[in-house]
Amino acid sequence: MHEPRVAIRPPARRWRALIFLLVLCAWPLLAGAAPAIQHWTTANGARVYFVPAPELPMVDVQFIFDGGSARDGDRPGLALLTSALLDQGAGKLDADAIAQRLESVGARLSTSAHRDMAVISLRSLTDPALLEPALGVMELILGQPSFPPDALERERKRMQVALQAEAQSPGDIAEKAFFKALYGDHPYASPPLGTEESLNRLSRDDVLGHHKRYYVARNAVIALVGALDREDAERLAARLAGALPRGEKAPPLPSVKALERAVTRHIEHPSTQTHIRMGQPGMKRGDPDYFPLYVGNHVLGGSGLVSRISEEIREKRGLAYSAYSYFMPMRELGPYTLGLQTRNDQAGEALEVLRSTLEDFIARGPTARELRASKRNITGGFPLRIASNAKIVSNLAMIGFYELPLDYLETFNARVEAVTREQILDAFRRRVHPQHMATITVGGG
Repeated sequence: MHEPRVAIRPPARRWRALIFLLVLCAWPLLAGAAPAIQHWTTANGARVYFVPAPELPMVDVQFIFDGGSARDGDRPGLALLTSALLDQGAGKLDADAIAQRLESVGARLSTSAHRDMAVISLRSLTDPALLEPALGVMELILGQPSFPPDALERERKRMQVALQAEAQSPGDIAEKAFFKALYGDHPYASPPLGTEESLNRLSRDDVLGHHKRYYVARNAVIALVGALDREDAERLAARLAGALPRGEKAPPLPSVKALERAVTRHIEHPSTQTHIRMGQPGMKRGDPDYFPLYVGNHVLGGSGLVSRISEEIREKRGLAYSAYSYFMPMRELGPYTLGLQTRNDQAGEALEVLRSTLEDFIARGPTARELRASKRNITGGFPLRIASNAKIVSNLAMIGFYELPLDYLETFNARVEAVTREQILDAFRRRVHPQHMATITVGGG
């Protein structure tokens, strides 16, 4: 899936080398048991999720706002444009001054926007002489972005160029058409990058309005990992959240409707390969069927070259190098996607094998051997999900934004192990409907 632009300011070389060395030395400590999560709310309403990590003299901070492209309304591209402009000017600092201040103390700042959320991230060493200037810059970016008109025009042109590139990519064309087929008029159908028409219409007032509405404390989650005690963490979170007005939480998104009938669309494109996307609305974060669907799909198409889909399409028939399936849980039902790319003359056969493999899995479920292997693979790889501060803070952001239980990481492996073959069969039969799926093919002939 195409990811929106993330602007990263590289730290000075000496700080980058030091941080790399510290992470390398602390790897065995970070790859241990799931961390205990602490949680509180700031005075102005931002929800904070904190894990102390004393092994490294550094801190990772993420602000996550319910202000992604699902909030664009009739202005597709607005959330991404707003996010991209945050570090292009703040307070009395222009983009160059922001970059120089961060680089001089070895800090790294990034911004991004996705369908559900917009994110501002900061990484810094905890030495006060380095951390204080970095936090000062983040305060300005959070609360006083200036959205310079010249930067807005540059970013608009950059997004237009990106749109033109997407129009030449069969994979991007398939992805856009797939989301449109699944979501229709739902906000999830709106492309994060916008459209040529919408980008031309976006104004600075639109950006200011989006920031004023969604970049507020009560609409924010703060994920915090680093060499801080609870008192220091509370002080840091209060300071940064204090840069934001209290505001109001974004309203709930509309529910996603199931597809009532199959949708099939072929898009002609001058390529030797056909890109295939097949699927339906799947599940949301915190879904009661999450673990049976997740473990079951790991057997079906989520475990790489050893999955059943890969075995049938790649190993037995040589129809594609890579074939896969995955759930992408979101605030509302995210997509369940099955996909591959293959030679144009093999597209029909590959699609038929993909469908029949899915139908057989829904009818028969995983074998005992497949289920054991998938559980071992998932639980064995779990330490890698929390093997660095950056990965822990990303997990905190997910847990906080989607309001998952604080023990989500601690109980993850146990919940995977508890999944039975009968639960997988039940969940797939109730939730996955091959006869009501959208199928998008993009390619020649």
